[in-house]
Amino acid sequence: MARRYRAIEDGGYPYLVAENDETILGYAYAAAYRARPAYRWTVEDSVYVAPDAQGQGVGRALLDTLIVEAERRGFRQMIAIIGDSAQTASIALHRAAGFRLIGALEAVGFKHRRWLDTVLMQRPLGPGARVDP
Repeated sequence: MARRYRAIEDGGYPYLVAENDETILGYAYAAAYRARPAYRWTVEDSVYVAPDAQGQGVGRALLDTLIVEAERRGFRQMIAIIGDSAQTASIALHRAAGFRLIGALEAVGFKHRRWLDTVLMQRPLGPGARVDP
């Protein structure tokens, strides 16, 4: 985790932590969507909320702040790659934050003795693709 944090921070991407009375409620970060230069302006978000903090608005606060921080840093698109189509709370969270469903990759992962889909969602940041970066 420490290596991931340093790589994200060193790359100029936002990394956020939500806490209450020194208890970590969740964290969120944006990282490179792809390493090739053509994708420099696109980030992939990750949002994690502790089980005891779910349903309390922590994920929404983290994602909303992450969007603002990514826009402030000049990024133009944010991609959510949700690791299972059964993650309805994550899909709803992203939809509420302005993401739209782009598609799904069916049965591309296998975990806990079952096949998982990957849901793809996207949201423009700032002016998005209307003008050059």
